[in-house]
Amino acid sequence: QVQVVESGGKLVQAGDSLRLSCIITGSTTGITATGWFRQAPGKEREFLGRITWSREHTYIADAVKGRFTISRDNPKNTMYLQMHDQKPEDTAVYYCAARRGISSSEDPKDYANWGQGTQVTVSS
Repeated sequence: QVQVVESGGKLVQAGDSLRLSCIITGSTTGITATGWFRQAPGKEREFLGRITWSREHTYIADAVKGRFTISRDNPKNTMYLQMHDQKPEDTAVYYCAARRGISSSEDPKDYANWGQGTQVTVSS
């Protein structure tokens, strides 16, 4: 019923900026937040931040705070992850996900609907 599609990943150079998009369609009733995650080779999936569905309240993880921001366009189903000053360690597959329930969760297991991921590669 819910479809999540990320886009915008590409090869960039260190120091570049890049914006990823996430579009959620289908039955959005009950969604409390959308989150951004990433997973680098050999590492666990990492929580990056979230935006609440109803009030547009955002939270950014400390690891990327100051470089990454999350925003949303009207209608509510379009989210963005804006990344500045990209570093090689940002290389990963980036995911968007929707959650029903506790909006503050940082656990990937609490997010039920996931996109296919979009690859971001940062060269040095």
